[in-house]
Amino acid sequence: MLPTDLAYIWWAPSSCAATRLPCPIIVRINRLLRLPRMWEWFDRTETATGYPNAFRICKVVLAILVLIHWNACLYFAISYALGFSTDNWVYNINGPKNLTLSRQYIYSFYWSTLTLTTIGETPTPENDAEYLFVVADFLAGVLIFATIVGNIGSMISNMNVTRVEFQNRMDGVKQYMAFRKVGGELEARVIRWFAYTWAQSGALDEERVLAALPDKLKAEIAIRVHMDTLRQVRIFQDCEPGLLEALVLKLKLQVFSPGDYICRKGDVGKEMYIVKRGSLSVVADDGITVLATLGAGSVFGEVSVLEIAGNRTGNRRTANVRSIGYSDLFCLAKRDLWETLADYPEARASLTERGCQLLRKDGLLDEAVFANAQQTQDSLESGVARLEQTVENLNLRLARLLAEYSASQSKLKQRISKLEDR
Repeated sequence: MLPTDLAYIWWAPSSCAATRLPCPIIVRINRLLRLPRMWEWFDRTETATGYPNAFRICKVVLAILVLIHWNACLYFAISYALGFSTDNWVYNINGPKNLTLSRQYIYSFYWSTLTLTTIGETPTPENDAEYLFVVADFLAGVLIFATIVGNIGSMISNMNVTRVEFQNRMDGVKQYMAFRKVGGELEARVIRWFAYTWAQSGALDEERVLAALPDKLKAEIAIRVHMDTLRQVRIFQDCEPGLLEALVLKLKLQVFSPGDYICRKGDVGKEMYIVKRGSLSVVADDGITVLATLGAGSVFGEVSVLEIAGNRTGNRRTANVRSIGYSDLFCLAKRDLWETLADYPEARASLTERGCQLLRKDGLLDEAVFANAQQTQDSLESGVARLEQTVENLNLRLARLLAEYSASQSKLKQRISKLEDR
């Protein structure tokens, strides 16, 4: 920005009297060229801040103050051009208080606020220039403030959009339960569950929120959020980072209400669970006797998802696990685990061995069945390897034959061309 203030060296403020314009307006008007940079800064800050709605409201309030300020400056400049105290509309400069800069600015700002907000109650214009300026001010005030009020209303609505969506979902569930007559006790449990999910996370749908991000960024966020949780699982300790990074994307958060059973004894194990928040009780078949209590960081069901041959439980749950209060659990499905392990054969063998160690420790592994299954698995893998090698050899031979055929065809075409030339 050019230092146009230096113009005062050659252009004294007293020389501006003939122009009827304040010298600062002339020499400092180039400051308006910075406006595009200011709006660019606003856009960048709005993108970076964690409170975008509050920042937008502050930006609108600042815009209102700037517009009122500019209009106040314009009113004072017009009063200067027409002559102070020449009529009741222009600024009255008579009196010691009216000569101070603070009174001049405050009165001009007050007049601008009343005019732009179309409140009125300002002195009546007395000549054509004053009438035109006031009419233009009223029109600008109506348009500008109507736009600003609309923007503020939209911002406030956006601030409550999550709450409104959540309330609509809860109202829909209430209407359904009332229509189906599910009972007051169950209805109260459902309402308490809704209240808990809102209090803990604001009913945030993580999948929908992160859907706009590329896979790489989603993976990095999941690693930051869930990696420490996954490392608490015994069978995943010391696993290669690539496997853990792939598994964190498969974790799903589930919320259980007080008294809900996470699993029952004899159920087929299709998921493993990691306790994020809350407490769980391991209860006997009578549902009263508490055998153990699981807290945050506890893990259960990890062996059942590995499908280890020789497991005397048949990959079924060996205990009843019930939520004491509201509990947040991370769930990893068996299908997701095996889809990930397909790309990590060494990690799959390592996890199977660790699962076997846990079963041996509890006396739940049939060694004969496990050894037979391992032998069968090894023979299948070797057979698959031989088949893959055979297919690869056939592909090489086919490629060689195609190359020879192409070469012979080329030679044949050349001989035919020579015969045709004769």
